Amino acid sequence: MTDLDLRLVRCFTVVAEELHFGRAAAVLHLAQPSLSRHVRRLEGELGVRLLDRTTQGTQLTEAGAAFLPRAQALLRSAEEAAAVALAVGQPGRIVIGFMTGLIVTPAVRALRGRHPDADVHSRFLAWGALPAALLEHRVDVVVGRFPFPTEGLSVTVLYEEPRVVMMPVTHRLAGKELVTLDDIADEPVPRFPDEEFNAFWRVDPRPDGRPAPDGPLVKNLEDKLELIAAGEAVCLAPAGSVLKGLRPDLTTVPLEGVDPIPVVLATRAGEENRRLLAAFRACAMEQLPPADWSATAAE
Repeated sequence: MTDLDLRLVRCFTVVAEELHFGRAAAVLHLAQPSLSRHVRRLEGELGVRLLDRTTQGTQLTEAGAAFLPRAQALLRSAEEAAAVALAVGQPGRIVIGFMTGLIVTPAVRALRGRHPDADVHSRFLAWGALPAALLEHRVDVVVGRFPFPTEGLSVTVLYEEPRVVMMPVTHRLAGKELVTLDDIADEPVPRFPDEEFNAFWRVDPRPDGRPAPDGPLVKNLEDKLELIAAGEAVCLAPAGSVLKGLRPDLTTVPLEGVDPIPVVLATRAGEENRRLLAAFRACAMEQLPPADWSATAAE
């Protein structure tokens, strides 16, 4: 039986995901020679080579490709085990997850005011991180936008968020009071890896049955904003998208005739009545959303 050092396993998974020792070292905040030694040590413990360095870059060996998903699952299990132990051992602790463009600060502040002895933390979650962050016990509650899978979760709708069209400030529609899907019928819209997410955010197909025009495939917010600013696409976005002071080359216009986006609070099923979770739900219902969507959408 091999006793694996999880630190070494983590080093391997990051290199395998980046396929570049330099980038992986930056992610792990390690010197590249140290990272190389860690990977070689893991390979020595396993008795197989996991990675090949070639002139084309770093590649997984057959053994490495087989080991990677199991290594990732091992790290997730270890993190979940630690989180469960912490939750049981510290019932006065709560980790609140939130997603891009959603401001939970008023609710977090209210919870701390009502429970000054509680250990309250907040954590940003990237695209696609929900529901895994909840089910793997990395967070206790999430404020997020639909759509996402809800199996194993308890979900409460907090409010509905209007949609806007995001575009360059030089776009022909910039400055209009509102637009419709007909106004952007021929405008390319970025595509996303997840099919359900893709259909919802692109409104694809459109109400008349036409497919939404394909824009570039994007995997993160920064790439999406860059291609929109470059005039390669427009996108449908939540009214809470905060652009002022961040991207002066982008603007938004309210979108008419499209259903708003449910903003929800999600917890693990069966845990929704835990003391701090119930208290945070009450705070969120009272404190969220922003009072004036029109001002937000115009920024």
